[in-house]
Amino acid sequence: MGDTVLPNPNSGTDAVTLKDGRALLVYNHTRKGRSPLNVAVSLDGKNWQAALVLEDQPGEYSYPAVIQSRDGTVYITYTWKRQKIRHVAVDASRLVLRAMPGGEWPK
Repeated sequence: MGDTVLPNPNSGTDAVTLKDGRALLVYNHTRKGRSPLNVAVSLDGKNWQAALVLEDQPGEYSYPAVIQSRDGTVYITYTWKRQKIRHVAVDASRLVLRAMPGGEWPK
């Protein structure tokens, strides 16, 4: 993977190559602030599709970490509003992908 057209406010990101070969990225899809926190998926590491919004309320959602277990479950942790660490488990095979025309998150 390399540079993307996805917006990011100079915040931490994390990515993993899934068992099926796709890349999964956790990042803040904004140019300012630390909300929202999103998941995107790519077949080639260049063209991304929207997969999931983890957080979209006001606040700071940052420092994501992501891994995939042997059973295919994707585990994501991140700082939630600078108060605690949140943990999310996602079945990567059930993600519904949507186009991001021009690199922008669909409304």
